[in-house]
Amino acid sequence: MRRFGVGPNGIETVFLTHLHGDHFGGLPFLILDAQLVSRRTSPLTIAGPPGLRERLPALMEAMFPGSWTIERKFGPHLVEVGPETPTEVNGINVTAYPVRHPSGSPSYALRLTCEDKVICYTGDTEWVDALIPAARGADLLIAEAYTAERPVRYHLDFATLRRHLPEIAAKSVLLTHMSPDMLGRTPEGCVAAEDGNLVLF
Repeated sequence: MRRFGVGPNGIETVFLTHLHGDHFGGLPFLILDAQLVSRRTSPLTIAGPPGLRERLPALMEAMFPGSWTIERKFGPHLVEVGPETPTEVNGINVTAYPVRHPSGSPSYALRLTCEDKVICYTGDTEWVDALIPAARGADLLIAEAYTAERPVRYHLDFATLRRHLPEIAAKSVLLTHMSPDMLGRTPEGCVAAEDGNLVLF
């Protein structure tokens, strides 16, 4: 983050789609940076699926024994979000849509609304029809595109996503979570996620 001029203390809220290591495994480093390096004092909120309140402390303790029980000025404050129930978190309206990606707790696609902008993130999932209301009309759809055409259980291939894009009608599509099969491809009308990309919408 610092390499691209993003100060960690400027992050007020972290939203999680599911509790796999590649999606929440960086949080202990963010929390310890806030405590030991950035000297954070403003509150930090982490919102995610049920199970977050048990699994984040367990992750912290597994990685840095004794780290979760330290009192910190900034929290973090943990919010568990239920399915298909709009919830306001620090001025952002979040609605979680259940998807198909086993992770030991519910996995979600998230629809985030702030002021007049909407972002949808599919998280990791094979195609489920819940992605349509989650992403419909979004200013930015951040979508998994694990493979180009080959179906992989619990993951989204771009060919399937592309068939539904007209119905979703998102204004911008950013592709992420790409396997070697997708890396290097930039389908027309989409942008491939890359560190440092600035996406304007």
